Amino acid sequence: MKYLHKPIFFAVFLFSSLTLAAQYFPPVQYPQNYFIYPVKGVRISLAANFGELRSNHYHMGLDCRTDQAENKTVVAAADGYVERVSVAPFGFGQAIYINHPNGLTTVYGHLNKFFPALNDYVIEQQYAKESWAISLSLEPNQFPVKKGQFIALSGNTGGSQGPHVHFEIRDTKTDKVLNPLLFNMPIPDNVPPTIVHLYMYDRCKSTYSQSPVSVPVKKVGSKYIAIQKVVTVHTDKISFGITANDKQTGSHNPNGIYEGILFLDNKAINAFRLDSISYDETRYINAHIDYKTRAAGGPYIQHLSRLPGYPQGVYKDIRNDGVIHLEDDNVHAVKIEVKDANDNTSVIELNIQKGLIKETGKEPGDVTPLEFQPGFVNVFENNAVQLFSDSRALYDSIRFFYSVNKSVSADAVSPTVSLLSGLVPSETFFTVRLRADKEITNPERILMKRTWKGKPEVVKAKKEGEWYSAHFRAFGDFELISDNEPPVITGGFPENANLSASRSIVFIPKDNNDEMKNFDARLDGKWLRFTNDKGRSFIYHFDEHCPRGKHELTISIEDEAGNKTTKTYHFTR
Repeated sequence: MKYLHKPIFFAVFLFSSLTLAAQYFPPVQYPQNYFIYPVKGVRISLAANFGELRSNHYHMGLDCRTDQAENKTVVAAADGYVERVSVAPFGFGQAIYINHPNGLTTVYGHLNKFFPALNDYVIEQQYAKESWAISLSLEPNQFPVKKGQFIALSGNTGGSQGPHVHFEIRDTKTDKVLNPLLFNMPIPDNVPPTIVHLYMYDRCKSTYSQSPVSVPVKKVGSKYIAIQKVVTVHTDKISFGITANDKQTGSHNPNGIYEGILFLDNKAINAFRLDSISYDETRYINAHIDYKTRAAGGPYIQHLSRLPGYPQGVYKDIRNDGVIHLEDDNVHAVKIEVKDANDNTSVIELNIQKGLIKETGKEPGDVTPLEFQPGFVNVFENNAVQLFSDSRALYDSIRFFYSVNKSVSADAVSPTVSLLSGLVPSETFFTVRLRADKEITNPERILMKRTWKGKPEVVKAKKEGEWYSAHFRAFGDFELISDNEPPVITGGFPENANLSASRSIVFIPKDNNDEMKNFDARLDGKWLRFTNDKGRSFIYHFDEHCPRGKHELTISIEDEAGNKTTKTYHFTR
């Protein structure tokens, strides 16, 4: 991302906030009232805030409601220039990135249409690059904008499930995404967070090898307390997790919290704060939450301790990583403060005491099972499977387990190998190698398929001697499949159709493994721009690139295995 000069005053702001050393997080000092709300003509309200918990990522901005409608006016939040635009079927869909003179960048996502000059430029570049999905870096003098200037129409493009505008504020130099609610945006909030549940973990064992113990709490006045006067714990190392949400004034939408701080005997031990997170770091949410509980269909539980395979990230280790070591039988006071970005605070208080520690049942001489550890390269190899994961993959230790079973898939050319389970997360990609147990006539058409809870994922497999290799970021059930079935082109129109009254052409490719790699459309030999929002339908809206008269349209599609289908249509317009 380009870096426009960053004035010294913002650096001083940031330096000042960091030198205000407190016992834990220092106060944040971002420019106030510099940015305006990015959507005009709507009731100001949020569908989601920064730090809200999502699958494999934090929500990294504000989801600004657009009154459940599309094509609302989106404006530049401050003076600057359009530094980048992107168009993609998922993610932000159509998005604009604006650099500002104070060293910050704002992002506007899920847009329907850019302002006319920019929209024309993007389409011109799509034709030049022969790609609808595109990311364009722009020069500072190409598209300057003023605060409040119209830049786009709102929409529902990309990974959006309803009309809204996704709005972010980033540090231009570091690309860290900052919490917009710390910039005094016009979103009133006098409502403290709601604490739904409190949980406890035995940290003498992995968080993936247990289910958390629920600690019943009730609200008394302005704080929450444990129903039990003293909570007895049967281990000398424990940690806590919470399920909590936050609401803005006048809204019932449960959004994410901002900060959690753990105290033991009135001394802060550990804390987390959701601010200044890059997209390279956002997958670490899987270490911040109890991933196993969530992946099994349970609630989001946010750890108040840092897992051993997670660098400090959103956490601040004040006295330790948040694991409480009980070295005596005394009663100890635990307090948890939960805050939103406006410093509205809710508090949980409870007393804990170490009780009888349960025996593990392990006898002397028992064989220690293979255990994968965070911070180490972990490898498993036998005649059926090879697994390699790097030192950053795991957040907590896990007892490795696997099984080999005969595959029931008709197109399978290997056994099904179960590696751990989908309840164990991985930060990085790991390598799986499998052997075929059937004769393969076309190794170029071999895929490795991962399945978990009936949801498949296929990746092109690479032949390496007698093994086939592929990279994944989630555990589950793996097998090799042979895919020689070409994709099918559906939709379109009858041969020699008269499309004079039509506004668009729609194609919906189908594939037996639901993985389309390429789609190409040529009108009279020239590339034609079909959109592909949300990855389902390819749509061409008639424009000047298809003049009146007779035409030939050739559609080519390719799946993940490399199977191709080409079909030619003729029509009159």
